[in-house]
Amino acid sequence: MSRLLFRLTAAATLAVTAASAVQAASCGNNANGFNAWKQEFAAEAQRAGVGQRGIDALMNAQYSTGTIKADRSQKGVKYSLNDFIRIRLGSVDGFAATARKRLNQNPGFYNSLEQRYGVPAGILLAIHGMETGFGRTMGSVPVVSSISTVAYDCRRSSFFTPHAIAALKMVDRGMLSPSQKGAFHGELGHTQFLPGNALRYGADGNGDGRVDFYNQADALASTANYLRQKGWRPGQPYQEGTANFRVLNEWNAATVYQKAIALVAAEIDG
Repeated sequence: MSRLLFRLTAAATLAVTAASAVQAASCGNNANGFNAWKQEFAAEAQRAGVGQRGIDALMNAQYSTGTIKADRSQKGVKYSLNDFIRIRLGSVDGFAATARKRLNQNPGFYNSLEQRYGVPAGILLAIHGMETGFGRTMGSVPVVSSISTVAYDCRRSSFFTPHAIAALKMVDRGMLSPSQKGAFHGELGHTQFLPGNALRYGADGNGDGRVDFYNQADALASTANYLRQKGWRPGQPYQEGTANFRVLNEWNAATVYQKAIALVAAEIDG
């Protein structure tokens, strides 16, 4: 799915801090210094605990011009709620009807997530549908390349560097293929986690003993876990003005995005 201009770079607040390094790798503003940066960053990543598989993935990373183009073109949120819904969802009724069909295909799974984390199906389905069209479009750029590119880029290197290290650790642990594709800023999987948040809040949703964000069950369990850890209150309302609505700010800082989640979730939950 193409990232709309009003889509904030971070799907959620940064929740992981890399180990301090003796000297951070230098940044750059174009592709010219990227390969040299990778050599510097490899040493920084190793000090942070990244193993050989992660380092190999870093060395194979390519400078992503698509990522830089998307990053430079962001202009912030300027849409009304109605326009946001029309562009992102089509309509509340149509989106909710599609989500309810998915809910009815496996109600036990969504009930189990609510019992475990306290997050209702409507919220999870709203996020899943809004982020990737229920998994149809999870991105077209290799995650390691995109997150390495924005970690190298001088604009927000300090923000993305811990996420780049987390992505390499995910490769080490078998949670992420070195060639796995995601969105332009390294967002990955069904609900578009940044790697640092994926590493910290990842949850096994299908019981196979591993966490794979490209598996729907794991991604939705991780999303529910993230919201619960950020303060979600089970059984409480989530419309604007409530404590749970404020938790949605942890997922995406755009108020119009939060309002859309709450609105369509209420329609889904009935």
